[in-house]
Amino acid sequence: MNNSSGRSTAAIHHQSRELSGNNHELSGHNEQLPGNTQQLRGPAEYGFTDRAAAYFADHPATGGQLPARVVRVDRNRVRVATADGLLGVPYPAAPPMPASGDWVWLGPNPAGEPGIAAVLPRTSELSRKRAFEDSSEAQILAANIDVVGVVVPVDRPLTHNRLERTLVAAWDSGAVPLVIITKADLADIADDVVGKVVLQAAGADVVTTSAEQGDGLDELLARIPAGGTLVLLGPSGAGKSTLINALVGRKVQSTGEVRTADGRGRHTTTSRELVPLPGGAVLMDTPGVRGFGLFDADDGMGEMFGDLEELFGQCRFADCAHDSEPGCAVQAALADERLDTRRWASYLKLQREVAALNRRSDAAARRAYQREWHQKVVAAGRSQRAAERYRNT
Repeated sequence: MNNSSGRSTAAIHHQSRELSGNNHELSGHNEQLPGNTQQLRGPAEYGFTDRAAAYFADHPATGGQLPARVVRVDRNRVRVATADGLLGVPYPAAPPMPASGDWVWLGPNPAGEPGIAAVLPRTSELSRKRAFEDSSEAQILAANIDVVGVVVPVDRPLTHNRLERTLVAAWDSGAVPLVIITKADLADIADDVVGKVVLQAAGADVVTTSAEQGDGLDELLARIPAGGTLVLLGPSGAGKSTLINALVGRKVQSTGEVRTADGRGRHTTTSRELVPLPGGAVLMDTPGVRGFGLFDADDGMGEMFGDLEELFGQCRFADCAHDSEPGCAVQAALADERLDTRRWASYLKLQREVAALNRRSDAAARRAYQREWHQKVVAAGRSQRAAERYRNT
């Protein structure tokens, strides 16, 4: 990807020398920064607005001297944007570890080189459970984002559970979900896909785009607030890189062919990176995500399945398990087809996943779960013995 910020290399080197070589001057400069947002200079191309300046002023940090934003996290270095350009800095010595999109204070580290002095609290956070199943650890995909664009291509079958799963995570992030349909120039199948997606989106807006034809791009850009950040989520081959090139107005992402056998594309994006857009907005691409394990997404479940939450309140019993209890509003809705059986099955599957993760990460919940199963085993044993006694009388 092209990492040029339009600033000169000399300006970047000058800033690096300023951070590492003139601590006395920086110390005096820093005294003026936290209390006066007009004194703060940050990377406007990467979403630094007056609101961001006020956020920095509200969160001063010891040793923090220059506002910056994390553009990309590599294996050995963190790429950050400042008012004067891009800069590579080492990982901070203490947690939290930065993620793409984080706002950070820069200042000289113990080695005397530019480093991350503090990571500001995140206003939003898109996360997923790490790929290996036994882990309950969250993987931060994006920080301080305003819109989560869930990319759905029309040239492959719509996977309902995947769409719902990703939308749950999008709602739970604190950002606004937006479904972006790509490759709409394939008109023979686009209408059918759009109709299905609108039904599945559960309140999220849907934008139809064709990067090849330039359709829908203005509408998509209008959904991003001034200085806001859009993150794109979607499988490999969904057309994210082509869409990014069209939005930016030049080629900043390589694109790959999609295999006709299984509809999958090659991973042309290998890291999460911020890309400035015309007009001051920022875009973040993510590598193609095959699986999206949920992480502590109770709030997102409530947003995505709000219709089911309403049904739960209509059940006769407050502790209804929505199985075979009398007066169950869920079973009634399934019987008269007001509730789609596939949607109910998807909800149950996602709830089991979130509950299992909570049990692994919460010792108290794990103990309660074990007690519940112990009580069930004891009750089942009693019922079995009672049945045997009844048969023997």
